[in-house]
Amino acid sequence: MYDIPYFKASNHQEVLDFMQAHPFVTICGVDTNGLPVATHIPVLIKIEHDNIIISGHVMRKQDHSIAFESNKNVLVIFSAPSAFVSASWYTTKNMGSTWNYQTVHARGALEMKDEAHLRKLLTDLTLYFEKDPDSPTQVKNLSEEYMQQNMKAIYSFEIVVTQLHHVFKLSQNRDEASHTNIQTELNKGDAACQYMAAAMKRK
Repeated sequence: MYDIPYFKASNHQEVLDFMQAHPFVTICGVDTNGLPVATHIPVLIKIEHDNIIISGHVMRKQDHSIAFESNKNVLVIFSAPSAFVSASWYTTKNMGSTWNYQTVHARGALEMKDEAHLRKLLTDLTLYFEKDPDSPTQVKNLSEEYMQQNMKAIYSFEIVVTQLHHVFKLSQNRDEASHTNIQTELNKGDAACQYMAAAMKRK
């Protein structure tokens, strides 16, 4: 990971908040042949006794889920919209353009869980994202036959984070005038550019 001191959050809570705000992650692992695998899923994050625990579920008999069964070491990537930053927006000239982005990398061992954990995870996951507790899509409103049939095809997991790294590259290395001008130009762009302008303003 690109690791420059001034492209960092001001505190640990800011990193945790970013993870909570961007729960659709990429999980990377390595299969028995040493080849990389990855999948993209929504996850839940909780803090227990200062441990960060990431939980989710994956479909069985896929290249990534088979790899996770044989090699538990995984990398979970949290990311947000990013944006190109033109050097023409700097007060200093004769410099190269760049890209602003925010990402968090969490490492740990993926531990497969039992059926009771899976059911609770599905309940919690649906409630968290569905928001409406009375929605017909809540687990409590689904038939047992449907639940059993679909639960056979997936397994749930937990990852206790052992290493946490991040980059919040928001033009912190630019002078105030350049920083303001970058925000102004980004606000003229698409949704991703506007997201990045807002992130820079907060920073």
